[in-house]
Amino acid sequence: MGTAPDRPPLVLLLAGAGYGQQAPLLWWSSDIATAAGCEVVAPTWVVDAAADADPTAFVEAAVDAALAGRTPDLVVAKSFGCFALPWAVRNAVPGVWLTPVLTNDAVAAALRAAPSTHVAIGGTDDTMWRPDRVSGTAAILQAVDRADPRLEVAGDWRASQRLQAEVLGVVEARVRALVVQVHRR
Repeated sequence: MGTAPDRPPLVLLLAGAGYGQQAPLLWWSSDIATAAGCEVVAPTWVVDAAADADPTAFVEAAVDAALAGRTPDLVVAKSFGCFALPWAVRNAVPGVWLTPVLTNDAVAAALRAAPSTHVAIGGTDDTMWRPDRVSGTAAILQAVDRADPRLEVAGDWRASQRLQAEVLGVVEARVRALVVQVHRR
């Protein structure tokens, strides 16, 4: 039997450009992690011209500032926050990547190189969900039929709720596995 960890598992929660921490997927992801006993770090940002010019550098700087030298055990990121994918792969931090911007070369290259500890989920009606750009990846790719960039089905709130519950089930499974792993250390 393992001993109690020195610290609770640390989950890094990263917002999208127009999809903040209060939006459903991130709100519930934070709640899932907190209920499991994790510490959640959720930096906020304003995506301005400088952030648009070099989103990977912008997100990595925000992540470094928010973590203050700590390393998270898991990243849950939405769209713009997925510009942290190169950082996560370099630092061997697993992630759940909600609607990653696969039209961006750095994000696509990082996901192609990502191991199976990463899950990327995108909607088939999202023009930035381009799984063809990450063929050969060991990461788990999940396409959500008819879902848009918010992982919602246009004009069908019931279908949107059902599919978001399934997506949050993936987050919950990753958080539970993390908690078990940390408690075994």
